[in-house]
Amino acid sequence: MIELVAFDMAGTTIDDHGLVYVALADSVTETGATVADDDLQQWMGTDKVTAIIALLRLGGVHPDDALVVHTFARFKLLLAEAYERHAPVALPGVEEAFRELASRGVFIALTTGFSDEVAGPLLDSLGWSVGAGPAHLLDAVVTTSDVVLGRPAPYLIHHAMEKTGVTDVSAVLAVGDTAVDLLAAHNAGVAGIGVLSGG
Repeated sequence: MIELVAFDMAGTTIDDHGLVYVALADSVTETGATVADDDLQQWMGTDKVTAIIALLRLGGVHPDDALVVHTFARFKLLLAEAYERHAPVALPGVEEAFRELASRGVFIALTTGFSDEVAGPLLDSLGWSVGAGPAHLLDAVVTTSDVVLGRPAPYLIHHAMEKTGVTDVSAVLAVGDTAVDLLAAHNAGVAGIGVLSGG
């Protein structure tokens, strides 16, 4: 019996029109680094600071602390501007699936490689809130602000379990659109489902 489904956000439950990919690539290339498509794919779904450090290195630029801070700030700004121009929307059937699962007593959590300051406004724009009862779609949201390491570490999923009171990993399903999402599910000891809607 599944007690908790932990869904990834961008690309899995939310159609952000691929703008995360664009903002990440653009913020890194602004530093003079090159970004190969394969490298970008490999680091999607991970904590964005971690991704920036890796992409800078792979692109031939030394990721000193000041540059990483600047690049992350640029990523957040570019993404916010892109979202203003082209607002993210729920992928078809997602909200209905959340409600169906909730009607069966299954907890719904979102896990993401975004920090609170990126995830919060995104969820607000969709009208998705956390709480008990039918007025809320979500039981928990876990961002990289909540954990020591993002994906592929298992901590986002495990923290979703903590927030919802689920203790048995065999009662948890994790859903995502990247290889890193599925690796995190494996590392967390839960079942993983990959969807084709995003990365």
